Formats: sequence, structure tokens, C-alpha cells
Amino acid sequence: MSAYAALSTAGYRAYVRDKTTLFFTFAFPLLFLVVFGLIFHGKTVEESGKPYINYIAPGVLSWGVANAAVFGVGFVLMQWRRDDILRLIRMTPARLPAVLGSRYVLAIGIGIVQAVLFVAVALLPSFGLSLAGGWPLALPVLVLGITAFLAIGVIVGSYARTPEAVAAVANCLMIPMAFLSGSFFPLDAMPDWMRSLSLVLPLRYLNDGVSAALTGSGPAGDIATACAVLAGFAVVFGAVALKTFRWSDRI
Repeated sequence: MSAYAALSTAGYRAYVRDKTTLFFTFAFPLLFLVVFGLIFHGKTVEESGKPYINYIAPGVLSWGVANAAVFGVGFVLMQWRRDDILRLIRMTPARLPAVLGSRYVLAIGIGIVQAVLFVAVALLPSFGLSLAGGWPLALPVLVLGITAFLAIGVIVGSYARTPEAVAAVANCLMIPMAFLSGSFFPLDAMPDWMRSLSLVLPLRYLNDGVSAALTGSGPAGDIATACAVLAGFAVVFGAVALKTFRWSDRI
């Protein structure tokens, strides 16, 4: 527990001291919200008749939270391994659960703050998001989503050896997934084959769960389904992450 507490404290301090990363972590999803919100302000999706903001806001929020989880842990693990920090940590009483657990708690904290800030902005009259009564149910969906995408970030950070490699691999995963999962474009307006493809992507279920909770776009069963599927993804990706984790590039 002392190793976990020390690593968590050190990770928090390092994060808040990096002003550039801190700013863009929270500003990047808001930038997309502003752009899409202004473009589609007052417009509705023809297939469903619902305002675009009901699709765009939950989708962009989900993508922003997932993106932060993947990039955050991916870059840190790559840098720690490249600088032999992980090898030094391994020589201490700290074990792998403490290392990953400290990053997990930080990722959860960042994700929750991102969500609160994002929703607060989306509720402004300029964007017009209206929260449904079940909006608190977005919390478990976000936590499970962050867990699944953090595991993906661990896998990326375990293989990539340079910052450029982390950025390339993570972007190749997250940007196409954002479009195929409906983060930037409503799934209702997509071809059938794209909707079918989205069913194997974790971001699809994070989008669906957050959207159902925040805007009431679906029944409560959609939230339960999203949580169950995201938990499954978290278990699978987590097992792969533990199997592929490397303490040093020398191994």
C-alpha cells in the first residue's frame, strides 16, 4: 500500500506540473464540442428527429475520456521503460499491481473531471444539452470504459519504444474507432455494414451507455448492456496487458 500511495502521489504531482498536457487533456474534447455544437446548433438528425447535440456531446465525451486513458498510460509506461524507471521500481518492494493501480486511479480521476467539465459546458444555451433523470448512471459506464481503454493503453505502452510510436499506434486505434463508433457522426445515419462493424468496438458501447444515461436516448437496458460489454473488454484487454507488460526494453 505504501508503494501504491507513493506512486499515486508522484503520478499526480507529475501530471499537474505538466501544464501543457493538463491543458490539452481537458481542452481537446471541448474543442470538438464547440466545433460540432456550432455547426449543428438547432439541427436534428433526420432519421430520428432528435437534436444533433444529443448524439455529438455524449460521443465526443466518451472519445475524449477514452483517448486520455490510452495516451496517458501509454506515454508514461513507454517513458518509464525507456528511462529505466520501471527497472528501478522493480528493484523496490513495489509490484506490478501497485504500478498499474496508481495509473488507474489517476486515469479515473482525470476522466471524472473531464466529464464534469464537458457536461457543464454542453449544458450552456449555446449548445443546449438537456440531461435526463438517469444521468448519474453515466458514472459506472465511464469507470468501466476508462478501465477498458487504460488496458489498451498499457498494451500500446508496452510495445512502443518512442513517443512517436505511441502517438502513431494510439491514433491509428482511436481516430478510426471514433468515426466507426458514432462519436463524431450518428450511427443512425451510417450504412448497415458500418453499424455492424461498430459492434466489435469498445467505444461503441461507451458511447451508447453514456448517451443513454445523459440524454435518455435508450432504455435502462442499454446502460446495463454497455456496462457488461465494457467489463468484458476490460477483462480481455487487462489479461493481454498483464501478459505483454515489460519492465525494460532490454528484455
